[in-house]
Amino acid sequence: MEVEPRRRAPRLNERILSSLSRRSVAAHPWHDLEIGPEAPAVFNVVVEITKGSKVKYELDKKTGLIKVDRVLYSSVVYPHNYGFIPRTLCEDNDPMDVLVLMQGEKDDKIIAVCADDPEYRHYNDISELSPHRLQEIRRFFEDYKKNENKEVAVNDFLPSATAREAIQYSMDLYGQYIMQTLRR
Repeated sequence: MEVEPRRRAPRLNERILSSLSRRSVAAHPWHDLEIGPEAPAVFNVVVEITKGSKVKYELDKKTGLIKVDRVLYSSVVYPHNYGFIPRTLCEDNDPMDVLVLMQGEKDDKIIAVCADDPEYRHYNDISELSPHRLQEIRRFFEDYKKNENKEVAVNDFLPSATAREAIQYSMDLYGQYIMQTLRR
């Protein structure tokens, strides 16, 4: 009887192996991912929900897992990728929310463009978006919780300078949160 030689298992990706040797746990998307060296003007985003989805995912702040929060009750879908900026904290005790254009308690939303998307990367301010695109975004936020009997107030769209100030403020708030957590 002829025995076939054992096939060698394919080598694992070196990047994965090296990260496993440095860490014994997975990275927490809120605490461990970098906001980016050019923040608050240019920043990294963790995308929780992709364009066209009816499923609302949310970060579990304790574990770092992205979990299903709910399925949207109405026929609306997310008009663009949606997520948060790592290492930020808003007054609602969540990271700063971001709607990424590709192709009371305040719960600010930042409308951002993907720096690598040739269709949108030249935009620098909300005033450069078409009125129709702004109306689409406004309508989404007004409608996406309506069938849950929750009302959402959409205030004015503010300029990019205000967005950068809000991101800087949320970065500072996150720093205070981390310092308080470490003192416990």
